[in-house]
Amino acid sequence: MIVVLGDPGSDDVPLADLESFVRTVLDGEGVDHDASVAIEFVDDAAIAALNETHMGKNGPTDVLSFPIESATPGHPPRRRPGGPPIELGDIFISTNVVAAHASEYEVTLRSEMYLMVCHGVLHLLGWDHQTDTEAEAMEAREARYLASVGIERR
Repeated sequence: MIVVLGDPGSDDVPLADLESFVRTVLDGEGVDHDASVAIEFVDDAAIAALNETHMGKNGPTDVLSFPIESATPGHPPRRRPGGPPIELGDIFISTNVVAAHASEYEVTLRSEMYLMVCHGVLHLLGWDHQTDTEAEAMEAREARYLASVGIERR
């Protein structure tokens, strides 16, 4: 189940389309179809508070992901036979920061929002960008999923 809370800030980003895109990423990563993800669109104040509390960093950021369980890239968590659906975690996205990035990078709000959603989902699945090698692998995945909906990764 994909739960989206809040408003992505533009009619160019319909929630049903975002949910479908999340499903595309999850399917592409081999995640069970009934796995759940929560995405919440928040303002700068809310994401800044989360960033400080959980990451030890001051100020707002674009996206924060909080996985329920640690995951290994390329090996998504699996539902145990007879067990409940997998809960992957929560993603928080600052609509203010995403809008500012879209303007700064001269891309559409839709493009930037889809990038942040994809980025957040991949973090829930263990992908990271702490090293150049990790960043290249994560960015390649983002580019592939964005291309599937007609978006070129910036």
